[in-house]
Amino acid sequence: MTEPADSCPCCSGKAYNKCCGPFLAGSATPRTVKQLMRSRYTAFALGGHGDYLLESWHVSARQGLSAASLAARSTRWTGLKILKFEQQADRGMVEFAASFSDKDGSEQVHHEESLFVRENGKWFYLRAAE
Repeated sequence: MTEPADSCPCCSGKAYNKCCGPFLAGSATPRTVKQLMRSRYTAFALGGHGDYLLESWHVSARQGLSAASLAARSTRWTGLKILKFEQQADRGMVEFAASFSDKDGSEQVHHEESLFVRENGKWFYLRAAE
């Protein structure tokens, strides 16, 4: 796993060490659903951060997931656009479009509205909205 030296993979325009880096290193906790979404995207994009991904997944939705399987970098993620986000009390939603290259090298987009819940002051990914 190689950590970026400059721009954060989440496309925030910030340096990695001022954006998602502290969350993935465990030295900071995301305060908003947008920060958690960006840091989870970065964890998937970099690979090797299965523990972070599993710990930020709500316990009720972890069935069959393991840190080892989440750490594998099986997709080449190429960009993230946050389209909309809402956060009220202990519930949140982030709509995003994540670009990736498929096995043939064609650019594809994964579009999702993700739901989040906060428990004991910590945000967790719950599931994709239906």
